[in-house]
Amino acid sequence: MRIPSTAQRSNRVAQQVSRGSRLRCLMGTEPIHVCAAVLEDAQGRVLLARRSQGRDLAGAWEFPGGKREPGETPQQALCRELHEELGIRVQAHDCRPLIRVPHAYPHKRIVLDVYRVGAWHGKPRGKEGQALAWTPGYRLGEYAMPAADLPVIAALMQPEQYLLTPATAGPLRGFAEELRVALGQGARRIQLRMPNLDGNDLREYAHLARAVCVEFGASLLLNAHVDLAREIGVGVHLRAAQLAAFDARPLAPELPVAASCHNAAELARAQALGVDFVVLGPVQRTPSHPDATPLGWAAFAALREAVSLPIYAIGGMCVGDLNVARQHGAQGIAGISALWPSCGSR
Repeated sequence: MRIPSTAQRSNRVAQQVSRGSRLRCLMGTEPIHVCAAVLEDAQGRVLLARRSQGRDLAGAWEFPGGKREPGETPQQALCRELHEELGIRVQAHDCRPLIRVPHAYPHKRIVLDVYRVGAWHGKPRGKEGQALAWTPGYRLGEYAMPAADLPVIAALMQPEQYLLTPATAGPLRGFAEELRVALGQGARRIQLRMPNLDGNDLREYAHLARAVCVEFGASLLLNAHVDLAREIGVGVHLRAAQLAAFDARPLAPELPVAASCHNAAELARAQALGVDFVVLGPVQRTPSHPDATPLGWAAFAALREAVSLPIYAIGGMCVGDLNVARQHGAQGIAGISALWPSCGSR
């Protein structure tokens, strides 16, 4: 673990305070509503458009679209923009919601409404002189894109559910069977969270969970135990209280690092560390933390504005909350009771 120097801590705090001040100044301004499309060709490649010179964020690649005009629905705005920019015709019923991302830049606030477009007529071309690129989904992260577009890539490429194991999961064999059921039902991002275990007992569960996740091509993260995660080659999920102890990502780039966050300062710290994703909550009341004051969806979306990380909503979530979570900028939902097989139903 690398402990940051006093100067490094002071510099990062100053940056966070400066950004926080800018965001507070913007909070009274009305966000610009922007609609964008994920267009995929027969090979599964995604279309990106490059912002031309003279425009805000010139040179950046983005999902094609544009501003919503007064009186338009988001789908109507998207259909119009795609015709004006790319020369293609899209029907509103072919636009399926993917994610709505509220984001605050230093000089403006936007709400980016993103749709997956299932069909269109015509061949996309840059009618306004903008460059276009068809790229495989796994290469989207190689393009320089505006911060608001980064959660869209995550929504396309990463799991929409983050399963936390129960604190007490019973005997090893029964735990392995339930984990296989969850993975068989589609879970692909798992956090092993067993605060009552330590030492060899936790190591035994961790090795077993890793073996089962490898069978299904799923990603495993250990709650809080950085050294053990490093030892067995899996990811780690940092508690909020751990964030201040690290100066950089505690694991190699190929191993995922996540964090729990409850407020703007923790989100800023997690992004500064370069974590891959976070959970934010509790959004709603939850039996596991009955004394915690829930954020609610409006506060969740407001906190989401300040960072470009994928964020899972946690706290009182059920599978039916996935759509409302995505409409407030979430990558998806995280939890135990709604996702672990013996705790509830999918």
